Amino acid sequence: MDTRAAMEPSRRTLDSATRPASVDIVIPVLNEERALPGCVRTLAGFLEGFPLPWRITIVDNGSTDTTWPVATALAGEFEGVHARRLDIRGRGAALRAAWLDSPADIVAYMDVDLSTDLDALFPLVAAVASGHSEIAIGTRLAHSARTRRSLRREVVSRAYNALLRHGFGAGFSDAQCGFKAVRTDVVRPLMAKVEDDGWFFDTELLLLAEHNGLRVHEVPVDWIEDVDSRVRVVRTALDDLKGLARVGWSMAMGRAGVEVTRSEPTPTHPDAMVARPRAVTLAKFLIFAAIGVISGILYTFTYLPLREVWSPAMTNLGALVLAGIINIEANRRWTFKRRTAVRFRAAVLLLANYALTTMAVLAVPAGAGRLAEVGAVVATYCLLTLIRFIALDRWVFSGTRN
Repeated sequence: MDTRAAMEPSRRTLDSATRPASVDIVIPVLNEERALPGCVRTLAGFLEGFPLPWRITIVDNGSTDTTWPVATALAGEFEGVHARRLDIRGRGAALRAAWLDSPADIVAYMDVDLSTDLDALFPLVAAVASGHSEIAIGTRLAHSARTRRSLRREVVSRAYNALLRHGFGAGFSDAQCGFKAVRTDVVRPLMAKVEDDGWFFDTELLLLAEHNGLRVHEVPVDWIEDVDSRVRVVRTALDDLKGLARVGWSMAMGRAGVEVTRSEPTPTHPDAMVARPRAVTLAKFLIFAAIGVISGILYTFTYLPLREVWSPAMTNLGALVLAGIINIEANRRWTFKRRTAVRFRAAVLLLANYALTTMAVLAVPAGAGRLAEVGAVVATYCLLTLIRFIALDRWVFSGTRN
């Protein structure tokens, strides 16, 4: 297969209707003189029947053994294999360098140990080549995936990915499986925001992708652990936690937004009747109002018993925090249908509501009764309805994935 002719640089949006998408599979290596020849020969043999134009790029980033001579020899042996060398270490640095310079429409990578079964490669790439998703990843945690690995790695992996789901609202199940593909025109602007050059690179890329509205497709894989892996599980986990704190702060401060090209849904039928944006907004507001009524009832039944033991300001804080968190979460799920919220902004909105409603409850004359206090808070809350709706829609959930 003449892969070089099929890999001419292209800055156009991927269009599988005019030509087949080309794929560049990157293999980052560090001191892998033993594993590299078998990996490349096996992968190149597998790709002989691949339906898309391809090439393999070996990236040696800082090896001190004979990995680089082995890589150059393999590049000379196979026409579709290329090799490059970096002076710095880190899987993220290797992927960044190769992906930024790749002429392919789709860039992918896999680990040199070939722990992931290659039969999953075409489903992985096809999800991106078809235009269905901007990113595709292998997952070892899906029900239909089959894995063989140590108990320690199993526990660490599941705990880490649970943290991503519950802490960041991530929609993907396995952030660090070394088996991913992404549209080149999409990943380049994202990498301008990705700071990590090590193992956290994958997680940071995926979190930023979902945060900016990109679709991540998952492919269940068969995966067997290589006991000669270079991954240091405990150290990597600690570095990942530091990275999560950094990314979370960036999102909270509104600095994680990226201008990316993403596909928008369009009707297949030429005569389809599509809802107008005004009707959609009205439907959103009606759901928002219904959730507000339920939140108001919850607030009332929380405020009254707490007021027997707490001051008006403290009682308002307790009731508003409970009702407010439920209100924001319900609106996230059903009104705005987002995967996550910018938590710092949600907290700011909650504090603003507390300040205004506390002023209202403290303005109620002494002896007016508990119901009067509740009424003052609810009335103030209702007066702020339109402002809260706009704040949630345009600020709290701004930039988060649908």
